[in-house]
Amino acid sequence: MAKIVAVEDNLSTIKQALKNKGYTVVSPNSKENILACVVMGMDSNLMDIQNTVNKAPVIDAAGMTPDQVVSRVEALH
Repeated sequence: MAKIVAVEDNLSTIKQALKNKGYTVVSPNSKENILACVVMGMDSNLMDIQNTVNKAPVIDAAGMTPDQVVSRVEALH
């Protein structure tokens, strides 16, 4: 699977950490075939993400460092 990860716009440090590890970072509304979707806080509707076709896991980055999020993503493949 491609190394594409959807990340919420407000998570710039996580976006940069993923890019540094060779991942392509896209918006959660992207139509790309993503490996995972990284969000901050699971209480929100995640931009209506439950209606998407993509079956990628959602990673809640709340309380995690960028390195921890990268490790979580790397564990998926």
